[in-house]
Amino acid sequence: MMRIAAIVMAMVLAACAARRPAPVVERMPASPPPAESPMPTAPEPPAQKPVATHMVKRGETLASIALQYGLDYRELAAWNSIVNPNRLEVGRVLVLAAPTGSSSTAATASVTTPITTPLATPGPPLESRPLANTPTAKVEPRASKVPFSDRALSQMNAVESGPSPLAGDAPPLIIATAPPSAPATPVPPEPEKASPGTDGEDVDWIWPAKGKVIAAFNDASKGMDIAGKKGAPILAAASGRVVYAGAGLRGYGKLVIIKHNETWLSAYAHNDNILVKEQQDVRKGQKIAEMGSSDADQVKLHFEVRRQGKPVDPVKVLPAM
Repeated sequence: MMRIAAIVMAMVLAACAARRPAPVVERMPASPPPAESPMPTAPEPPAQKPVATHMVKRGETLASIALQYGLDYRELAAWNSIVNPNRLEVGRVLVLAAPTGSSSTAATASVTTPITTPLATPGPPLESRPLANTPTAKVEPRASKVPFSDRALSQMNAVESGPSPLAGDAPPLIIATAPPSAPATPVPPEPEKASPGTDGEDVDWIWPAKGKVIAAFNDASKGMDIAGKKGAPILAAASGRVVYAGAGLRGYGKLVIIKHNETWLSAYAHNDNILVKEQQDVRKGQKIAEMGSSDADQVKLHFEVRRQGKPVDPVKVLPAM
């Protein structure tokens, strides 16, 4: 009997286990891994502008190359580390600009102007002022709230009307403050005055010699020829600095070159005598040489005007005769 009961009990327990629901497991989709932010890339350095160069050809000199590009042959020698300007190897490549970082602009020290504030109007001496919030003299700020009373009202009326305070009442403490200063009106900076001859077009030209033009400008001659007498004065056609004075350029004889600014220069060839030196500042109309026939078939002045090294017809810049 007991065996049958145990079997029945086992069957009941098995049926209950069969009815128990299976456990539910929620499976959420796995979240995608956070996207990696791209690494910041360093900005590319600006492309450097190629430096202009010139290859030395047979027969060229440092002075002739400088004249060709409107430069000072001394600067050209310094940029290329040339010790002897008279020795120039054929085929050598010359740079036509100052190396990067060779010139630095000095920083201008800033001057700080001290700011002054107007002082407050002096009041009565500190010793004569009653102490605030004492039993004998109680002073309330003008804008503060006080309990209403006849005494407080009389004190306020006395201050507004102007008569002296009541006996036994200390005068209110009045602190003088400086009036608010009006904001300073910024003074606009004066416009920078352009100096003449700084942009090339403002050069004030005159004729370098008196005489007849016997050869007009052309691409071959690069200038004009003016006839005259030997020893006639040759004048600076504009103010500037002498960058060459000598006879180192074949076909020019005794030559003077004046640089007027970073754009314009002028050349005076076939002189008999040169009266100026290199790196000398000259004025417009100053006598710089005497007319001659050096390296020429007759007495004349060969006059050239160059803009950034390129020949320009002098008639286009000289005043009408």
